[in-house]
Amino acid sequence: MRIVIAGGHGQIALLLEKQLADAGHEAIGIIRNPEHVADVVATGATTLLLDLEQTDASELSQHIEGADAVVFAAGGGAGGTAERKLTVDRDAAIMLADAAQLAGIRRYVVISAMATDSFDPESSDVFQVYLRAKSEADAEIRTRDLDWTIIRPGGLTDEPATGLIKVATETGRGTIPRADVAAVVVAVLGATAAESSPALAVREQFEVISGSTAIADALK
Repeated sequence: MRIVIAGGHGQIALLLEKQLADAGHEAIGIIRNPEHVADVVATGATTLLLDLEQTDASELSQHIEGADAVVFAAGGGAGGTAERKLTVDRDAAIMLADAAQLAGIRRYVVISAMATDSFDPESSDVFQVYLRAKSEADAEIRTRDLDWTIIRPGGLTDEPATGLIKVATETGRGTIPRADVAAVVVAVLGATAAESSPALAVREQFEVISGSTAIADALK
């Protein structure tokens, strides 16, 4: 499979790129900073230098044409402004959906966040704007004629992967290693082996935290 990952230098994205490459797939990370090329290449992936805030769906579609799937793993950054939460976490996610449809790519996986729909619409607090951006992006993606999956992980940690998760519409509070989130993305793409298998959780939105069920079993 050929899989394009928006936000290719993010912590989950780098883990995802390595897992995909190790399984024999072609991972392409979209990044805007040339200084990040080496980190992405070290995972076994290739890079596409493109600033998602400085392009449009038409241009992006030309770069991703021929891919089997796209993954949105971008974000405005931990220290980002409220404005960038909207332009990246929301607008870029929607633009990637537009580009996927223009390019004829049906499979779209979004790495979102837990409890995004609980945002305060009156607040200008950066975190509340972040939740709003994710919630509004997710809502738009759910309207699209795409084979989408929206993954909403709990608190992210750098602990080693366990391969054990809990999946539900609402899981309740919890944490999950970033490596396990990446493995969930690989699983829903059907990319756990070099020969692709059927995608899982198509047109499903779910929260995920660490649990006691193997990833494939939980998703099925």
